[in-house]
Amino acid sequence: MKKVLALVLVLVLTAALFAGCDKGPETVKIGLITPKTGDLAVYGIAVENAVILAVDKINADGGIDGKDIELIVYDNKADATESINVFNRLVDNDKIVALVGPVISSTSLAVAPLAEAAGIPMISPTATNLAVTPDYEYVFRACYTDPYQGAMVAKFANENLMATKAAILYNAGDDYSSGLATAFEGTFTGEVVAKEGYTADDVDFRSLLTSIKELGAEVVFVPDYYNTIGLIATQAREVGLEAVLLGGDGWDAVQSEYGDVTEGYFFANHYSTTDESPLVQGFITDYNAAYGETPNALAALGYDGILVMAAAIDAADSLEGADILAALKGTDMDAVTGHITFDANGDTEKSVSIIKITNGDLVLETKISK
Repeated sequence: MKKVLALVLVLVLTAALFAGCDKGPETVKIGLITPKTGDLAVYGIAVENAVILAVDKINADGGIDGKDIELIVYDNKADATESINVFNRLVDNDKIVALVGPVISSTSLAVAPLAEAAGIPMISPTATNLAVTPDYEYVFRACYTDPYQGAMVAKFANENLMATKAAILYNAGDDYSSGLATAFEGTFTGEVVAKEGYTADDVDFRSLLTSIKELGAEVVFVPDYYNTIGLIATQAREVGLEAVLLGGDGWDAVQSEYGDVTEGYFFANHYSTTDESPLVQGFITDYNAAYGETPNALAALGYDGILVMAAAIDAADSLEGADILAALKGTDMDAVTGHITFDANGDTEKSVSIIKITNGDLVLETKISK
């Protein structure tokens, strides 16, 4: 009798064990690679904050198929080697099913081939370099590319500002600046009267700006980051350049220190806090309530990136990489930074928000798209 009871007990325990296996993972593990320390921490922390905000919202609404998202975050210090190390840790130790990030293009380029080889669906919220996605089926981005935004700024100059003469002033040693400059030049339908390069070490642009002034440029495209833009805009005012300066998304935050010298200038960005869309205003309200500040464009892209990935996992009804990949390819959703669909490369061509610096604020001027 005791042997029979023991056998029954073994069978019950075995059945319970297999029943437990059928349940699968208790959470949906998604990785986030972002710079939380170093020079680019201001960008990385904004992305992390927004992703956490979105994950908390999804989990509060029941998660994915009843399972909470377990967000696993690593600081890559904006370094390519560290990005590779933490990606391997996410895959080998943490067993993630999908990745959000990395944040900047150089680190995304380092991780993309690894995600492809591992079959891990990856969406970078903010890597705009054209080379990030084309060779990798599993790699997507929530932002538009550098060439796309450069072309849309040129379209704005043509159609909205009615400019017929443009000059281009760019950092010849920087892929971001050079890429936007090339796209602008290729799209602008008027005359490009000057295209002048400088280096990252240059601090005096007065002679270049004076030459551009003498050539009669109506607009000057300066695709660089906000600290360099502040210097160039200051010197443009000093030499009496009346042309309107235009820029790309690297200008974001220029108003915080250089609002006076950039007054009336325009730049492309991924979203605007003055956009009246309920999606945009709801995000801003929630972010401000959680963190006590207004979210920048990188935060908005981070928010969209995790929402797109979560929606794909939900639609796939599976945690298998190939199934999530198929669902990602079918993405068709409204988001904070615009309507997101993906082309064959995993890229999206949303409308570009053109921002005007007005009284020290960033005000949505218009939206431009193909």
